[in-house]
Amino acid sequence: MKQPDSNQLRAEILHHLKYSLGKDESHATTYDWRMSLSLALRDLVVDPWFASTRQTYQKGEKRVYYLSMEFLIGRLIEDVMTNLQVDDFARQAIESLGQDFHEVVNDEPDAALGNGGLGRLAACFLDSLSTLGIPAYGYGIRYEHGLFQQAFENGRQIETAENWLVQKHAWEFERPEVSYPIHFGGYVHQSGNKVEWRPAETVLALAYDTPVVGWKGKWANTLRLWAAKPTRVFDLESFNRGNYLAASEPEALARTISRVLYPDDTTETGKELRLKQEYFFTSASIQDLLRRFLSEGHELETLADHVAIQLNDTHPAIAGPELVRLLADVHGMSIQKAIVVARDCLAYTNHTLLPEALESWDEALFARILPRHHRIIELIEDWHLNNTDSQVRILENGAVKMGELSFIMAHRVNGVSALHTELVKQTLFTDLHATYPDRIVNQTNGITPRRWLFSCNRQLSDLITQNVGNDWPNDLEQLQALSAKADDSGFQEAFRAAKNHNKQRMAEWIKQRDGTIINPDALFDTQIKRIHEYKRQLMNLLETVALWNEIKDNPGKDWTPRLKVFGGKAAPGYVVAKEIIHLINDVAKLINGDKTTKDVLQILYPENYNVSMAEILIPATDLSEQISTAGKEASGTGNMKFALNGALTIGTLDGANVEIREHVGAENFYLFGMTADEVFKRREVPDFARLAIKASPRLERVLNQISDGEFSPGEPDRYGALVRRLYEHDYFLVTCDFDDYFETQRHVDKDYGDVAGWTRKCIHNTAQVGWFSSDRTIAGYARDIWNVEPAQ
Repeated sequence: MKQPDSNQLRAEILHHLKYSLGKDESHATTYDWRMSLSLALRDLVVDPWFASTRQTYQKGEKRVYYLSMEFLIGRLIEDVMTNLQVDDFARQAIESLGQDFHEVVNDEPDAALGNGGLGRLAACFLDSLSTLGIPAYGYGIRYEHGLFQQAFENGRQIETAENWLVQKHAWEFERPEVSYPIHFGGYVHQSGNKVEWRPAETVLALAYDTPVVGWKGKWANTLRLWAAKPTRVFDLESFNRGNYLAASEPEALARTISRVLYPDDTTETGKELRLKQEYFFTSASIQDLLRRFLSEGHELETLADHVAIQLNDTHPAIAGPELVRLLADVHGMSIQKAIVVARDCLAYTNHTLLPEALESWDEALFARILPRHHRIIELIEDWHLNNTDSQVRILENGAVKMGELSFIMAHRVNGVSALHTELVKQTLFTDLHATYPDRIVNQTNGITPRRWLFSCNRQLSDLITQNVGNDWPNDLEQLQALSAKADDSGFQEAFRAAKNHNKQRMAEWIKQRDGTIINPDALFDTQIKRIHEYKRQLMNLLETVALWNEIKDNPGKDWTPRLKVFGGKAAPGYVVAKEIIHLINDVAKLINGDKTTKDVLQILYPENYNVSMAEILIPATDLSEQISTAGKEASGTGNMKFALNGALTIGTLDGANVEIREHVGAENFYLFGMTADEVFKRREVPDFARLAIKASPRLERVLNQISDGEFSPGEPDRYGALVRRLYEHDYFLVTCDFDDYFETQRHVDKDYGDVAGWTRKCIHNTAQVGWFSSDRTIAGYARDIWNVEPAQ
């Protein structure tokens, strides 16, 4: 791709300002400049996008189809500038027009298409698929309002609708010619060998395409998102009768499907909407890939030679039955043959060891919404039972188990870290693993270094480039050369300067955003992830209160100043997680207002955590909190991002922490807590939580403070239930790991005071985590699961 210079880019920006936005320079707003820049950058992506598509068709390349409920892509201006390597030209062009470059870039809203690690992983994978030149489509939903926008009201989480699509999304191309009917309900009619699903309700799935360009613009793939539309937009007859609400009801009901990510499913209507969402985008995606496959003149029996379908968790598990339905009911293939063909195309990534996170649907609800698929699942189950000695069922006790369905209908199942994969074999799918011993493989997660170092941490990335050359963003293991400089005083000083710059940037950002003053010289101790009991934000908070107590008890001691940073959202229906958020904010209010400790301990919890916030917090962090209960976190990717940016990890032997510790060295990782085996055994001990609390005066004191209302004086019993839960139902063993966690944190305090020693550890972390690039992960999927080769 030929790069434009700043003058050419300036001309393109002015062209779009006039002809796409209809503005002149004197009347243009920040929005107008940002849109003009985005459209000028998008133009640069189109040529490699078209060239990649043409090559894939011409050479008959096998395509990967990545189905995911989430794609947490964040802002795309920086992604595109980085991968096209035109960021300096873009800056010069915008500034030559008298505009503040950062203000223009930061005007872009985060695309509200995901929640946490699952969606961010999918976005990293799209980046790596394009960087490696593997023909691929990402398929998901074009949510109008995403998950939700988080605010705090008197410490409580308040959810309001995301509004990212109030403004035009600059990066997408609407494809009105690409739409598919999606059916729900009704009944199945069979006449002889012909089966016909006669639905009660139909909506249309309309495609919106966003090009995803890889490193240096050599290849670009497509993120295709589906929006739900009615088959009849407007009921004029009802309108003319004066029934105005009924006139627009079809559109409102259809759009409901693609309005919100993860609608609250604590009600029956919420469950029904979740199921409809999952089928909606999966069916549209399967219909779309079949259309593309057939347009190339292939025989359906060869589908697996040309198509690899990856299910990102169980949300698109209905892909198996849907593909069988289309092959059998529409194209006349026998059910038995259709099952085999579908299985050879499908692969399933498991992301959780939590039983409640393995989706299952009430069988009556499922059969009512998807009657044909219910019957096909019965046939898949019969096929599985008749061809193996397994007794594992998909339909059991009135439930449709989507984890079992995904496993049985996949030719490969993968975990996302070495530990997780072994636990999937041993605890989650034990019987299915015995039946299909070669099916489960490991593909440890990774992150794209283009966004998570090169773009978000320019001070450190520039330092790396000066020392290892320009090619490391495409070959992250080149960072290993930095280990040789870990004891070099000059390099250490430059490394610290980069960290200090990022801490100062974060301090300025939070002051400007929220008016909060933080000390950039403090140890920045960060836990940013969705709020869940197994991730143990509560343990982090309890340790914070215990530290506060120690500081107050020993005011003359030389304490290491510490900023405790929390970030993340709780699902709207997750009551316990929302109580933890409320408690964090109540504790923060008291501790931050304590004049005797405020210089050495502060809590920061910025509301509405998202990708753009992470790009500020992660480069500034000194200590990364990866403290989940051992055996519960599948992998984690935040742990990789922090380590890559020179933060040290305090963590358990859980998920990818195990492999990170192996790579960076045990001496450069703060390990605490029980192992997964020890966790299982401890749960068998009667009253283990009460015993742990009784054995820890420090913890008991903190729990008494909370239950006595010290942090909620107007409502003393506000957190009584939360404390009782720890005494009686501490499934995630917060109480048992607390003391070890507290003592390990004090080792952190001591080591942070050794500036050279701490910096050495940080350098080794950055140098040794190159293996955790998503490029390596995708190369593994391509080799071990998809059987595809890079096209470029």
